[in-house]
Amino acid sequence: MDRWIVDTLGRRLRDAPDPLVIDLGYGASAVTAVELVARLRRVRTDVRVLGLEIDPARVAAALPMADPPALTFARGGFELAGHRPALVRAANVLRQYDEPAAAQAWTVLVANLTDGGAVVEGTCDEIGRRGAWVLLDAAGPQTLTLACRVDDIDRPSDLAERLPKALIHHNVPGQRIHQLFGAFDAAWAASVTPFGPRQRWISACQKLSETWPVQGSPARWRLGELTLDWSAVAP
Repeated sequence: MDRWIVDTLGRRLRDAPDPLVIDLGYGASAVTAVELVARLRRVRTDVRVLGLEIDPARVAAALPMADPPALTFARGGFELAGHRPALVRAANVLRQYDEPAAAQAWTVLVANLTDGGAVVEGTCDEIGRRGAWVLLDAAGPQTLTLACRVDDIDRPSDLAERLPKALIHHNVPGQRIHQLFGAFDAAWAASVTPFGPRQRWISACQKLSETWPVQGSPARWRLGELTLDWSAVAP
């Protein structure tokens, strides 16, 4: 997710009057926030990352890792503790909520962004080999990205278990996200190559782009990513 943020949203962060980024719900370990600030510094050296958690014990545990002003921690939730960041990353936060509550969380998050701000919300597995996330801003959801370590999957639909809350319960016949996975699996099956799973993923993405609104370039596909217009999969 981080490398996609750097590549896709780097210009937005560079143009922000205040380069504040919030890592929302960083969890029991603050290492994700530490990694995020290191990666975003490549885009903008004066970036500030604020890790927010609703559990005071998690905030206290993270404080020794703080590096003000570049990295700080505080207590807060979807209201973003009164801040108006240029970017919010919320990974593995909304899976625990039901779909209406997750939709309300989107509304609250976007309402607390600075002008031109964005939210990246999604889920990944415990070791970061499979994930999916949505980019949303004041205009609503914009894209869905699927990402994986390509040698860790048997077929693209293996990523369905990591769909964001807004989509995971819609992966059933008749829904567009289900149709996407069917088409992606078919493209994967037709892309058997002696050059390994990475080339197979690239070939499958190319085939899929012939009939689906795939964004990005083969350079992103090579990293095991696929980004599509949200309108193609929206429930």
